[in-house]
Amino acid sequence: MDLVASLSAHARATPAAVALAWNQANWRYADLDRAVSCVRDVLRARGVKSGERVALLLRNSPQYVAALYGTFAAGAAAVALNPLERAEVFARQIRHSGARVLVADPGHAEFERLRAMLHDVAVTLIAVPTPDVPDALEQFIAVLGAVPEASPVTRAGNSLALLIYTSGTTGRPKAVMLSHDNLVANARAIVSYLALTPADRGLCVLPFQFSYGNSVLTSHLVTGATLVIEDNLAYPLRSLQRMSDLAVTGFAGVPSTFTLLLTRCRLRDYDFKALRYVTQAGGAMTRTAIARLREELPHTQVYVMYGQTEATARIAYLPPEWLDAKAGSVGKPIELTQVEICDSAGQALPIGDTGEVRVRGPGIMLGYWEDPEATREAVRDGWLCTGDLGHLDTDGFLYIDGRAVEMIKVGAFRVSPYEVEEAIAQLDDVEEVAVAAMPDELLGQAVKAVVVLRAGAQLDALAVKSHCRQALATYKVPKVVEFAAQLPRTMTGKVQRLQLT
Repeated sequence: MDLVASLSAHARATPAAVALAWNQANWRYADLDRAVSCVRDVLRARGVKSGERVALLLRNSPQYVAALYGTFAAGAAAVALNPLERAEVFARQIRHSGARVLVADPGHAEFERLRAMLHDVAVTLIAVPTPDVPDALEQFIAVLGAVPEASPVTRAGNSLALLIYTSGTTGRPKAVMLSHDNLVANARAIVSYLALTPADRGLCVLPFQFSYGNSVLTSHLVTGATLVIEDNLAYPLRSLQRMSDLAVTGFAGVPSTFTLLLTRCRLRDYDFKALRYVTQAGGAMTRTAIARLREELPHTQVYVMYGQTEATARIAYLPPEWLDAKAGSVGKPIELTQVEICDSAGQALPIGDTGEVRVRGPGIMLGYWEDPEATREAVRDGWLCTGDLGHLDTDGFLYIDGRAVEMIKVGAFRVSPYEVEEAIAQLDDVEEVAVAAMPDELLGQAVKAVVVLRAGAQLDALAVKSHCRQALATYKVPKVVEFAAQLPRTMTGKVQRLQLT
């Protein structure tokens, strides 16, 4: 049963259950299923055939979800455009993907510029506003218009369902091809380890257009649970109050999400008795930050997770009961997934040795869209070569030691930026820190640290270096320590280390 069939099954079994809660509008499962069918019928009436691409330029909203699942229902593949980008990027991705249809919010700031840029491209435009009003569903259906009901479409599990353009911390972003089977397998694995039920109410501030946010969406809908939608975390106090008012049971974030909440809000001031768990992925979170989060939410389970878009979303997770015994680990593989550590020749390494992390399982992508060379480099004999360096302990728990391209080569030594960041984050005055390589005439590269201080804190570079000398080997001590108001990040919240130097 794929995502569309699962949604329809919930709509039949519990039609009045709330699927999506969005400020003034609650879309029940029956409502969402109706909207999905409407999108399907409109796309088929416009001549969209199985396998063709439909680009979506909509913010986090029920309308986006309806357009996404409606595209699946039509047998087409959705191209998720990040609404925070510019018209030039949208146009390039639409051209690259060969999208036949663009479903876009005419209220988007780049809408008119994008339409002008596509004057020479055979793309059908469907304008769909995303108002936050009680009758948003009826407006959505009215805008799409009445068309004949489309005949059912058979969707092969291994057929293309979704193209996600990676955020690209290094190199040019690629379009990851995910199948219906990929999406279902990853969603069900997440449901399993989070023990999601229809009684759960998750809150998502992450963009649906990227793998983490998309996995939060699909895992809740496949369960028959409720997902509370926030377009972003621009107003964190409002989001926290909403979590309390709606008795939210789960919350997902990246490291920068929790940094924002921990430094600008007092989590203890809110009633989070219903908050059963929080999940963290999208980059390494320091042990100090995890400890602070657990202190602020003493009755909430904290799940540390690891994944990649090329693996649909999730690869491994660390159960909350192992946070202390396996500090620094990202846990064990999700169900039906294998993880190995291998050397440059692709040979498996012994327990404890550091090498490239490779993954095999039902979540591994079909490949990169129209990039066979990059696909062959990333997926070899069914194994996804992640580009991450890590090691396994004797109990099979995975530890990420860094990105292969991010390791700092200090003379004959290799330095993980994560290790140096962990050490600096222990200083009370430090809010955030990122470490990267800088050129060095003698050693080739040296360590550079960029530090964001807490409000009102007083800390200088000498103090940071002195602390590092006590905590780290000499060659790991930063040669340069700079201070900044904020760290450069991608759209998904990952630190852009290349911009640090």
